[in-house]
Amino acid sequence: MSLHSRVTALLGIEHPIIQGGMAWTATAELAAAVSNAGGLGIIGAGHMPTDLLREQIRGAKAVTDRPFGVNLMLLTPHIDELVQMVLDEHVLVVTTGAGNPGKYMQALMDAGIKVIPIVPSVALAKRMESIGADAVIGEGMEAGGHIGELTTMVLTPQLADAVKVPVIAAGGIADGRGMAAAFALGAEGVQVGTRFMCAEECTIHPAIKAEILKAKDRDTVVTGRSTGHPVRVIKNKLARQIMELDRENRAEEIEALGAGKLALAMRQGDTAMGSLMAGQCAAMVDTIEPAAAIIDSMMAEAAETMRQMCERLGA
Repeated sequence: MSLHSRVTALLGIEHPIIQGGMAWTATAELAAAVSNAGGLGIIGAGHMPTDLLREQIRGAKAVTDRPFGVNLMLLTPHIDELVQMVLDEHVLVVTTGAGNPGKYMQALMDAGIKVIPIVPSVALAKRMESIGADAVIGEGMEAGGHIGELTTMVLTPQLADAVKVPVIAAGGIADGRGMAAAFALGAEGVQVGTRFMCAEECTIHPAIKAEILKAKDRDTVVTGRSTGHPVRVIKNKLARQIMELDRENRAEEIEALGAGKLALAMRQGDTAMGSLMAGQCAAMVDTIEPAAAIIDSMMAEAAETMRQMCERLGA
């Protein structure tokens, strides 16, 4: 089944599914697999050294001739270097988070790069549209990692009403039912993160995949609220320690405690003191399978959900 929209036309992809650009998780292997399956794979730059990100981009190019992108975290100390390298490597799509990409928009646009900021609010979406964003990713607080305050269900239709560029819904979407719901709310694509953490091609430590597979509906919590940068994770020893510091507003200690903990989880498999960033939909993930199978299943279920909806409504 194909579901064409302005997002598929904009990005030159078959299916309106964008893989989340998760730091230490979204590597060249996963991004290429998603792109080869007709979605848009994204390499998560995070705080990655410039040379390592270049290797990742070239690694993806070696195994796919389809479009893929890079997610840039704009608060990264060496972000200027990363942006220049992305320009040099002629990456086709850039998604951005943790900051305003305005400083780099003209250079990215001049290079023909599609720029899609992640936004948690209507005000920021309007600002991004005004500086030339090609689309926006509206991410609800159900998502894993850094989050805003609005839910996907509430944010998506408000964004669709507020901006003229295409809206991509993110946060809590792990199957075709969520995808169909996002389209009903006005989205023209979805970004999927947690579900792809259990793709066969995802290179995170097997122990972290096991944590996602066994997660229940209330197993994620929001940590770091006192820092002003809340993060959703699966509950573990680290999360409980940060939540205790949160209660005492000890933001500086939280920042120090959290440093390096995402890599500790995703690359080394520390399930106790690593940061297990994952969305609420972790409870909906129960299999490890190829990225192509995940996309095929989502597309088929979305089509069936829409068919049943029309049937119930007598359409």
